[in-house]
Amino acid sequence: MLTISPTTSKITTTHHHHHHLHPHTYRHLTSHRTPPPQHPHPCKPLRLRRPFQISAIDAAQPFDYESKLSKQISKSKTLKIAIVGFGNFGQFLAKTLVRQGHTVLAHSRSDYSAAAANLGVAWYSNADDLCEEHPEVILLCTSILSTDKVLRSLPLQRLKRSTLFVDVLSVKEFAKDLFIQILPLEFDILCTHPMFGPESGKNSWKDLPFVYDKVRIGNDESRVARCEKFLDAFAREGCVMKEMTCAEHDMHAAESQFITHTVGRILEKLNLDSTPINTKGYERLLDLVENTSSDSFELYYGLFMYNKNAMEQLERLDLAFEALKKELFGHLHDVLRKQLFGTRGRSLGSLQRPPALSKLPPNGNGLALPTGSTESEPKSDSATS
Repeated sequence: MLTISPTTSKITTTHHHHHHLHPHTYRHLTSHRTPPPQHPHPCKPLRLRRPFQISAIDAAQPFDYESKLSKQISKSKTLKIAIVGFGNFGQFLAKTLVRQGHTVLAHSRSDYSAAAANLGVAWYSNADDLCEEHPEVILLCTSILSTDKVLRSLPLQRLKRSTLFVDVLSVKEFAKDLFIQILPLEFDILCTHPMFGPESGKNSWKDLPFVYDKVRIGNDESRVARCEKFLDAFAREGCVMKEMTCAEHDMHAAESQFITHTVGRILEKLNLDSTPINTKGYERLLDLVENTSSDSFELYYGLFMYNKNAMEQLERLDLAFEALKKELFGHLHDVLRKQLFGTRGRSLGSLQRPPALSKLPPNGNGLALPTGSTESEPKSDSATS
């Protein structure tokens, strides 16, 4: 940056005194004066009306226009997000949100102040103090079973009336109905479900699905932009963004997530161990057991209790298992059974035929009708009794 500052420099000039000439002669001389050259002689001094001095400023000013503009642009892309429910999943999301530059606040029933400090999150043990900070977004990271109680306990009157409420529950129709029932009409509602967790997303969120439903977003430009900014926090990490209704989500989730958790917990009951000859498929089963068992049973129960499609999938799973057993046992054909049970006869050098069933007489009691009195009849009677 250059500055120009005036200085008090003196420049020597040559003055011609003509007071000794006659006035007529002086006028004649001045009228025939030749114009000065365009480029004065280098040895001839210059007449400067406003002398100046050039100086350089090496350091940029702290509050210059570019710095202010940069800060404004950076701030326009970030949000003030309050996470309610700062357990395992809440901390998992907070880590990425803080890294992106968002201002993150946190509140939970348990004391996570130390974890919040490590992540650079402002901790509030009191929900009133949290809401008085007027966060732009309330992000509910509670369990399915506790969401109702936690949402009703928040002092909504301390929030701005246009606050955006977001959930990350694994069941969406339940969350949507709860938001609509409890929140005033002025609040915006965005139902989301990151289809990953601390285990599956510990290294990267790239190519992991993120489902969302804009249940109720105001028409105001700032509110629409706020919703897009929140979604961009996941899009910029490489998530596959899937917009669908809450009903569609629950139908698909029952077929995928609930079945996955169910199979994983069934295998957990078998106490499977790694073997020296593990196949790739068996390794994936062990990973499935590890991933599902790391989640609480409360989560699994919530997937069953608050998704109306879960019971149908559980019944289908039970019917499929019974059908598989029938198919398996049905392949034990009579011929195969004869071959299995006839191995003893082959080992003795002869093939034993199974005894043929005797035909029963029409009366069905196994006795022939008496034709006369003989001594052998009582023996036949006793032998068949």
